[in-house]
Amino acid sequence: MKAFGKILGLVLLGLLLIIVALGFALTHLFDPNDYKDEIRQIARDKAHIELTLNGDIGWSLFPWLGLELHDASVATLIKPAEPFADLQMLGLSVRVLPLLRREVQMSDVRVEGLNLRLNRDKDGHGNWEDVGKKPVPTTADATTAPAANAGESAPDTTVQAEKPSQPMRLDIDSLTVNNARVEYNDEKTGKQFNAESIQLSTGAVHDSTNIPVKLTAFLGTNQPVLRVRTELNGELRFERALQRYKFEDMKLSGEVAGDPLQGKTMTFAAQGQLLLDKAANVAEWTGIKISANQLRALGELKVNDLDKTPQINGGLSIAQFDLAKFVDSIGQKLPAMAEGSLSKVELVTRLTGTPTSVAFDNINLKLDDSSFSGRIAVEDFAKQSLRANLKADTFNVDRYLPPKSAEANSAKQVRQAEVASTEADAMAGAGSTPLPPSPTKEAWSNERLLPVERLSKLDVDADLSFGLLTLENLPIQNAALKATGQGGLLTLVNLSGNLYEGNFNAAGTLDLRQPVPALNLLTKISRVPAEKILESQGKNPPVKGLVTLNSNLTGNGNSQKALIETLNGTTSFVINNGVLLNANLEQQLCKGIATLNRKSLSGEPRGKDTPFQELKGNLTFRNGVASNPDLKVRIPGMTVNGNGDIDLRVLGMDYRVGIVVEGDKSDMPDPACQVNEKFAAIEWPLRCRGPLELGAKACRLDNDRMGQVAGKLAGDRISEKIDEKWGDKVDPKLKDALKGLFKQ
Repeated sequence: MKAFGKILGLVLLGLLLIIVALGFALTHLFDPNDYKDEIRQIARDKAHIELTLNGDIGWSLFPWLGLELHDASVATLIKPAEPFADLQMLGLSVRVLPLLRREVQMSDVRVEGLNLRLNRDKDGHGNWEDVGKKPVPTTADATTAPAANAGESAPDTTVQAEKPSQPMRLDIDSLTVNNARVEYNDEKTGKQFNAESIQLSTGAVHDSTNIPVKLTAFLGTNQPVLRVRTELNGELRFERALQRYKFEDMKLSGEVAGDPLQGKTMTFAAQGQLLLDKAANVAEWTGIKISANQLRALGELKVNDLDKTPQINGGLSIAQFDLAKFVDSIGQKLPAMAEGSLSKVELVTRLTGTPTSVAFDNINLKLDDSSFSGRIAVEDFAKQSLRANLKADTFNVDRYLPPKSAEANSAKQVRQAEVASTEADAMAGAGSTPLPPSPTKEAWSNERLLPVERLSKLDVDADLSFGLLTLENLPIQNAALKATGQGGLLTLVNLSGNLYEGNFNAAGTLDLRQPVPALNLLTKISRVPAEKILESQGKNPPVKGLVTLNSNLTGNGNSQKALIETLNGTTSFVINNGVLLNANLEQQLCKGIATLNRKSLSGEPRGKDTPFQELKGNLTFRNGVASNPDLKVRIPGMTVNGNGDIDLRVLGMDYRVGIVVEGDKSDMPDPACQVNEKFAAIEWPLRCRGPLELGAKACRLDNDRMGQVAGKLAGDRISEKIDEKWGDKVDPKLKDALKGLFKQ
């Protein structure tokens, strides 16, 4: 047995030596470069590609089937003269014996200088779509093709069902790609994309084991012009039997520069664990860490139903950061707003989505000094269907509104100076100066108010509430806003809140479906201090009191000026328990009575507040001018009636007012104007004209109508004298004629 074993060993050794010798002979006596044409033809017939081998082919046979290609290119058979890929060198080796067991065991695979050119023509056809396709035969080819012999039977086209092949086992010691380039060009859109200086290296590639991967590249696009440096590290794991693929400890980092960043640079990084489970149709990204300049975020994402409509869900947490500085660091500009705005932004939320929608639920947003909670969703990206349901503790809208333009500020300053000058003149003699002139300068801006094009495309449904909302310096408590919009029609369902001691609510529509935007607004205000509203706008209030107002107004245009000039509708108002500041009504009345008494006032009248119980009226607006025919003011001891116009275009007024003395007629500030019975039921005339901000300070005794008062009093005195002397002997008609003579 020992001899037999020795002989068998010698035989096996001899066979091995023979195989080695044959391999040596094949690799040294057989040169594959002599068969380049045959190799090209095999590539055409089997792979349906055009293979060009400009360099040498190196190879080895046993125990490794080794191959090296130098200076090779690949094209489609349809366009053989236009290679879509070329490389400087491809080197690989495969163990021979494992191939018989359907196992691919490779040593290092090395690719040098790969260039891949992908092109989509003007018709939208990509050159890669022709890979593996045969050219379509021409008519000439079809006519010259030999006809099948009549006696020959047609080939059997029945395909036998084959058993599914078992997946091949793949083992590679390492994969290295150096200096590769991928270029994509779309002739129809002119867009270009390229990835340059691609460097890829891996560890041993085996099924169900972690494979270290490192990839670096420079990416670029031309629309817009962008340049990105990237580096990717991690461990790749694939389990083909289970159809599971993982990328563990993934770390992606780099820098972005280009036109959108306006010369700035953004550094970015992303980390996490990636999983693709094709059997379960699930993809996950857990342990997310993302940074971009100052921004830092954590989260997790999961995608279900990959074979149907993917469903996304996960969570996101953004640490507090300075949004204003972040936006500036990426070359963008925010609208002008107060200094320090958007300096503290923090967000925690759950998110869900599909390829056409996204929703942020359980929002916890901190914005500067405000906190928001609720939900925001875009239900359809194409339709811009925005849904918002938010609650906030406090929010100062004014902080985020753009400041007034230089033109608007200049116009405001001019008007303030004009009003101040008029007010100074009006108060110089406590009403003894001439009647102020009517203002003529426009008081409103012609700047564009709304982004009409963007708003007209919105599909919006918003429901917002605030513990304290500051708007135009007005502190609105328990504010609520509900609005909808679709197809260019925006509807304010409700805007309400508590303002100081009162409350308000408003509703309306903004129609953007026509060339000129149309506004319709219904407003109700209940017992809100009028002076607080005026003071919040930086104006000195001419009146104090609790205002109750109902209005129904319409306007057209997209600027303050246009809306005011087209303002139409009605308003009713009541101010209770108020004060006319520096009104001088008593002084004006005193001046009139002293004139009729033919007495001189003992001192120069001075401004004095006039309290009133009620001030009310109705306004009818026609193109920015409000007619007020029924102004009534109830003042202790007197009643004031008035009628006139308010021109909102220039914020001016022109009223004719009558004062009737009632009750205690002896309490007057000067002996020269004591009221006696002969002045009872007399309506003392005033004229109020000038800037609306002056209020009653713009009122003067109406000398033109004082003649009528004097005539009435003269007629009354004549009637008294006739009654004293002749009694009933005088015909009443004669009395009336004499009294009427003095009224003319």
